[in-house]
Amino acid sequence: MRATGTDLLVLHTLRCVGVAGAARLAEAAALPEPDVESELIDLAVSGLVTHLPGEFGGWSITDAGRASDAARVRGELDAAGARPRVAAAFDRFLVLNPEMLDLCTAWQLRTDDGARVLDALADFHLRADAVCADLAAALPRFRRYRDRLARALARARAGDVEYVTDDLASYHTVWFQLHEDLLVTLGIPR
Repeated sequence: MRATGTDLLVLHTLRCVGVAGAARLAEAAALPEPDVESELIDLAVSGLVTHLPGEFGGWSITDAGRASDAARVRGELDAAGARPRVAAAFDRFLVLNPEMLDLCTAWQLRTDDGARVLDALADFHLRADAVCADLAAALPRFRRYRDRLARALARARAGDVEYVTDDLASYHTVWFQLHEDLLVTLGIPR
């Protein structure tokens, strides 16, 4: 299999997102959908991903794909000398994570329009964005989380309230994927 950098990003995104179609992976990886589709086919030929048919199907990572992703992400982290910076950012992420969970609970239990929770999420986002900025400075692939979180917050504040917790591109979903990415990147079991 050729190593393009894009193949690692697609494989790693699939690892963090879970079963997904090419369009969802393209959005999550911040890549054009035709490029993602091409990489998925190559990854499938290499036995690293598989496609599950049906209404609830999509692309999925194989055990060999998980092992390959873990080794390649570890190599990326070590080659960049970014382990200390990513670990420090992860520690800050862990401080924020319970607050994110509390915000999601408050959103789901709200009895009004949720303006108070959206204001609290906007405040939270300032701190979360600082963590994401540090991650992006350490490894550029983390930049996409800054963009995706900001986009989800902007959509929620504009009235698309499903972008708080209920959409596949919601703030909560992207935060969960960032958490998964950090665990995989640092080799921490869930």
